[in-house]
Amino acid sequence: MNDRLFSFAGGDSGEWAVLQQTTLVGPPLENVTHVAVRPAGLNVDTSKWVLKGATSNDRYVERSEKDALLAVQQGLGRSPTHWAALIPIRKNAAWWGMTQDERRAIFEAQSRHIAIGMKYLPAISRKLHHCRDLSESEPFDFLTWFEFAPEHEPDFNDMLRELRASPEWTYVDREMDIRLRRS
Repeated sequence: MNDRLFSFAGGDSGEWAVLQQTTLVGPPLENVTHVAVRPAGLNVDTSKWVLKGATSNDRYVERSEKDALLAVQQGLGRSPTHWAALIPIRKNAAWWGMTQDERRAIFEAQSRHIAIGMKYLPAISRKLHHCRDLSESEPFDFLTWFEFAPEHEPDFNDMLRELRASPEWTYVDREMDIRLRRS
């Protein structure tokens, strides 16, 4: 089994209870009460939807930024972080038509994506899952999984507001915001 491949299965059971499921742009996913996070390949047949993603190497990040992130970010699954958010995102063809350096310029030089995220560490942990290369049928390009303590939800909301107001978000053509609590 590949330990980099994950399934996020929405349905009536799972370790994460859905508090709120919001469609920000694009078609919605079917509403569910729970999300199960599993290594890909495990049975999720009773789910209403399954989103698949793979963890990968860091992209759009320079060495100094990666070192700064590693110095302060903390891992998932910490005991006080029993709230989570699953943010599936798809970017449009214009984004993918650009070169890597053009996307990097929008991602950080214009949008300050890494700098914004750094302001909220270590309270908010995240893991990015790439979907785009798994299959043509994957409905999203990225699945970002965040964990935080309930008292940090206002900070999380502030972070999302900043990111969504950036030039990078003009390339987003589908986005969901699924808030969860560990069951």
